[in-house]
Amino acid sequence: MKKITAICMMLCLCLGINAQKSYQLLSPNGEIKMSISVSDKIYYDIAYGQETLLENGIMQLQLGKQVLGENPKVSKASTKSVDETIRPVIPFKFSNIRNHYNQLLLKFNGNYSVEFRAFDDGVAYRFITNKKGEVEVMNELFQVDFPADYLMHAQQASHFGVNYENLYTHAKYSEWKDKKGFATLPALLETTKGYKVLICESAVSDYPHMFLKQADNNGISSAFPKYPTEFAENGDRSLKITKEADYIAKTSGKRDFPWRYFVIAKEDGDLIENTMTARLAEPCQIEDTSWIKPGLTTWEWWNGATPYGTDVDFVTGCNTATYKYYLDFAAKHGVEYILLDEGWAKNTYTPYEANDNLDLHELIRYGKEKNVGVILWLTWLCVENNPDLFAKFEEWGVKGVKIDFMDRNDQWMTNYYERTAALAAKHHLFVDFHGSFKPAGLEYKYPNVLSYEGVRGVEWNSACTPDNSVFYPFMRNAVGPMDYTPGVILSYQPELYISKHYNGGGIGTRAYQMALFVLFETGLQMLCDNPTLYYREKDCTQFMAGVPITTDETISLAAKVGEYAIVAKRKGDKWYIGGMTNNKEQQRVFDLSLDFLPEGQTWKMVSYEDGVNANKQAMHYMKREKQVKKGDKIQVKMARNGGFAAVLTAN
Repeated sequence: MKKITAICMMLCLCLGINAQKSYQLLSPNGEIKMSISVSDKIYYDIAYGQETLLENGIMQLQLGKQVLGENPKVSKASTKSVDETIRPVIPFKFSNIRNHYNQLLLKFNGNYSVEFRAFDDGVAYRFITNKKGEVEVMNELFQVDFPADYLMHAQQASHFGVNYENLYTHAKYSEWKDKKGFATLPALLETTKGYKVLICESAVSDYPHMFLKQADNNGISSAFPKYPTEFAENGDRSLKITKEADYIAKTSGKRDFPWRYFVIAKEDGDLIENTMTARLAEPCQIEDTSWIKPGLTTWEWWNGATPYGTDVDFVTGCNTATYKYYLDFAAKHGVEYILLDEGWAKNTYTPYEANDNLDLHELIRYGKEKNVGVILWLTWLCVENNPDLFAKFEEWGVKGVKIDFMDRNDQWMTNYYERTAALAAKHHLFVDFHGSFKPAGLEYKYPNVLSYEGVRGVEWNSACTPDNSVFYPFMRNAVGPMDYTPGVILSYQPELYISKHYNGGGIGTRAYQMALFVLFETGLQMLCDNPTLYYREKDCTQFMAGVPITTDETISLAAKVGEYAIVAKRKGDKWYIGGMTNNKEQQRVFDLSLDFLPEGQTWKMVSYEDGVNANKQAMHYMKREKQVKKGDKIQVKMARNGGFAAVLTAN
């Protein structure tokens, strides 16, 4: 089959060369087709089988006064087929990723090329330039039309300075009201034929992140923030941009530009399983990665650092006694880290001293004794203004940093992420980028980048709902790791939400919160709630703390965009199942096959399921045990805003 596909691709290319206009690139299985036409511009259409999903695509790159892709002249066309295995340092979905694609490389007069790749689950393209010195990128045009009135899911933004935490909007193209606004990536299209198309980018380096806007026709086009040239003070955690250049990037004239990609899903679950960002990312730049340890961490900020059990005989807060309590909790439950969030330092400008109530060095020492590492929160501005800080943290024994409030996506800020990741790696620190844009491949180039926020997570309290979060497996989390901070114990249905800061709660059932540890991918997962509550709810805590951070295999069991997602994940010889659903129905029932289990074994399945009253009392759950084997079916019932979580252990 591989040989036949390669021959077909070559035949299509030869026909294109003879016509000097048209080229066709097929996916290895022959189902996805990208048709490229070179005339006054470089055009493309994307089809699945006989269905055209996107049409009249245009790509251009303006370098100074030269527009690459305007009146282009092909000088050479070549193809190749690649079938290899990628083994990511931090496996978020799979420990082995098959990277199988057909490639078309078009070289044009003017020292530039466009590389196209077709996979069985999508297509991608990028510009490649071979010019001397530096170039100023004035703009890049990514444009594509919809053959029909597609439904689009995306975060809307009125400006470029966003934190990617807005609620998703859901509207047909004809219903878009704010034509002057932007949409962040990733964006998801629902076609009229049932296919889903996820649009995003990878290998974004020395370049701004892309936004989408309405095109003149029935489609979308790109928008980019300009390069900032002058700044003014804006408090302790940001800078105000006061002047911008007329270009979006100044960069090397000899380089590969970011990939623009489309994941094409015939089944909604295909979006969950996709690994497109990883397959297009730049290779790892860290020679020795053995020190990078993904893991679980406590998080005190959301619950106000206020444990209140009978064993708490000290004043709580950002102090030594409280954090030692967190360290003890972490050690008892196999939690690898504790996070000291905002408030640990004497100030946010020069965090070389802890606050007067906190002995940081004693905490690090005590944590080492307990085999628990310490993570420190910082603003990005503090990191930028203190270039020796990471060296000092390494000397102290800090394991990682949570960096916050970037809230920008221009070339300068993109480069900040990469400089910071490289410097952190030099000093054996991992990084969690909070207040960030979405992942775009840096986490593979520098795998000490364990997670990004760029999502409306638990810290939004009542504004974080399953109706919005159920899109994450298909969109935000489908493109890279996500710092969502699950693990809420005080669970509510939305009409009954009454929580306050020290007694924070979340929308969704208890089983839903537990399921998120299986569903949501990250290299640094957080237990957001109070240790006092975790001690009270031993079964729930044991499950949440026991879900592995990395994954060998991911399988979608049931999925419908915006309504429900159920996945099975394998780590070693254990399987985990996690399911979530929205507020739409009082109860959803699924009969799931366990065909993914190996033959010849029986398994003990311990499940945590919505109780019969969970659609009213969200904390109602049931723990059940049963023996299962390959071929069995299990019935999964999820209440509204509900969930299902299970672990399967071989007998």
